[in-house]
Amino acid sequence: MTDHVRPRPGTTAVWAGEEERRAGEPTQVPMVGSVSFGYRDLEDWTSVARGERPGHIYGRNTNPTVAAFEEKVRQLEGAGAATSFATGMAAIAGTFWALLEPGRRVVSTRDTYGGTSVVFTDHLPRWGVDTVLCETEATEEIEAEIARGCDLLYLESPTNPTLKVLDLARLAEAGRRVGATVVVDNTFATPMNQSPLALGAHLVIHSATKFLGGHADALGGVVCGDADLLRRVFRFREITGASLHPEAAYLLLRGLKTLALRVGRQNESALRIARWLEGAEGVTAVHYPGLPSHPAHDVATRQMRGFGGVLSFALEGGMAAVRRFLPALRWAHLAANLGAVETVAGTPATTSHVECTPEERAALGIPEGLVRYSVGIEDPEDLLADLEQALAAARVRGE
Repeated sequence: MTDHVRPRPGTTAVWAGEEERRAGEPTQVPMVGSVSFGYRDLEDWTSVARGERPGHIYGRNTNPTVAAFEEKVRQLEGAGAATSFATGMAAIAGTFWALLEPGRRVVSTRDTYGGTSVVFTDHLPRWGVDTVLCETEATEEIEAEIARGCDLLYLESPTNPTLKVLDLARLAEAGRRVGATVVVDNTFATPMNQSPLALGAHLVIHSATKFLGGHADALGGVVCGDADLLRRVFRFREITGASLHPEAAYLLLRGLKTLALRVGRQNESALRIARWLEGAEGVTAVHYPGLPSHPAHDVATRQMRGFGGVLSFALEGGMAAVRRFLPALRWAHLAANLGAVETVAGTPATTSHVECTPEERAALGIPEGLVRYSVGIEDPEDLLADLEQALAAARVRGE
């Protein structure tokens, strides 16, 4: 940003990418829907097309509204560059295709988002890329696989949906030792709670559909980090065409302005709810990094500024109890999304790991009786009362 004093994240979320406004221009970034951008002077057109000076040529490549969104996320993550995609999965897959080639080796964990896991197990091997998925909490095992050879280290923390936490600094250091590109999915944490680049990552990925947008009305993905790597990612994206639509960018920009407020409320409410659930009748396990009972609570405390708005918990009685519990919730959408202003609840079988069989989910430590609960910005007292009555309804109907 132009000021010599670096603003705090809440200010950055509001102003980044929007500071340079001339007199008489809109105070808000406009939604520029034009596919093409015209020039009367051929020399000017050519210099912009060659990247010799700033400007826009064609919407598949760049767009003013999209560029403002990218700049806002770039500054929030403290990155050298950023580029956006049509969806979070497009950002993840596009990064892989841009940086990998046959014969390369990827090391990751078993607890990645279900769609990412499918790329690892079904798609990358078909292109001759060796993929090794380690047990998520086995840090030494991950380090050993990295030492055997690693071109790209892919980490997700906290994980979806069991909220496992990886020691990002330790693993990033191991990756850098062997020359690997370290990529971190920061969707659950958001830039408000965690800064993977400062912990040693080269690239950070977000499904902007979730917390960054925050209103469940726009799909998008974004990758930010090392400028040289981002040039390769951008080049792949502009040629393959998974571009972020300017209308989606406009909505995501609007959502980002309240990111600090929303995430702050969600952090507080989720921690309070997680603590309450630990003592609730009918709940057999609660997964949330902010709880001292979490296996990696000390790591989370060290590398996170807040523990996020998503938690998960298992119900006594398994899927039968879940079928009674979820419909009884009043203040929650039952839907395949998270990070919204409204609370959203569901099961991994219908959300994060719908692509997996029950056996595959069990192998990943995801019981069928698990509920993923993304806390919104509602009054926490109402959410607690709602959870209490839904748990009671599940128990009564199960008797």
